[in-house]
Amino acid sequence: MTVAISLKDVRKNFGPTEIIRGVTLDINQGERHAIIGPNGAGKSTMFHLISGRLKVSSGAIELKGEDVTHLQPYEINRRGLSRSFQVTNIFPKLSVYENIRCAVLWSLGYRYSFWRFVDRLQDANERAAEIMEMIGLSSRHDVPAGVLAYAEQRALEIGITIAGGADVIMLDEPTAGMSHAETEQAVALIRKVSEGRTLIMVEHDMGVVFGLADRISVLVYGQIIASDAPQAIRANPAVREAYLGEEAHA
Repeated sequence: MTVAISLKDVRKNFGPTEIIRGVTLDINQGERHAIIGPNGAGKSTMFHLISGRLKVSSGAIELKGEDVTHLQPYEINRRGLSRSFQVTNIFPKLSVYENIRCAVLWSLGYRYSFWRFVDRLQDANERAAEIMEMIGLSSRHDVPAGVLAYAEQRALEIGITIAGGADVIMLDEPTAGMSHAETEQAVALIRKVSEGRTLIMVEHDMGVVFGLADRISVLVYGQIIASDAPQAIRANPAVREAYLGEEAHA
């Protein structure tokens, strides 16, 4: 089995406080992998470390066999990893279409240029249209992203995440704040866009986690206490005690 992401004894300190305490974890290529744990467990910190937003205090992180521990976020992105954030991160004054098109340009070989008219880039325009169709926002083509409904903004951010062609995508609480109906739509979208890709997600909704994940890792006080298939995690007494409680039987 090919490993997409490998964490090797990763630690992160903020001053004297150790937030991530020796995490070793392999996430296989093509796997849908959920990271769960109580508030303050270090889940977002671990996401930031993998994507390069924060630097490790010690240990190593590999992406598809390449050491990316000390690379900048844009360098990691260009090696095939893209992520979303807890707080929606879009260009609110640009249209839905323009948001997506911005995200596809680099992957198609377009670099910084003052002399190229972006509207004439046929391949970029076609790729943006394909992604808009995939995420269900074709009808919102010219709408400023900032006026979209919340669930639509989250769908747009997922579109931006996959637009650059990354084969490893990280979604940070993709269904947070959604209604039941919106969550069902988001899960269907995540299942669609993660086909053929490696998915790593942080999510608090256990229905989403157990419905999507091939494997689940449980992070408690900065340490992985279990990493297994959903049914094994559901039955694990240490996990129930540390986090799931009665939800494990739901």
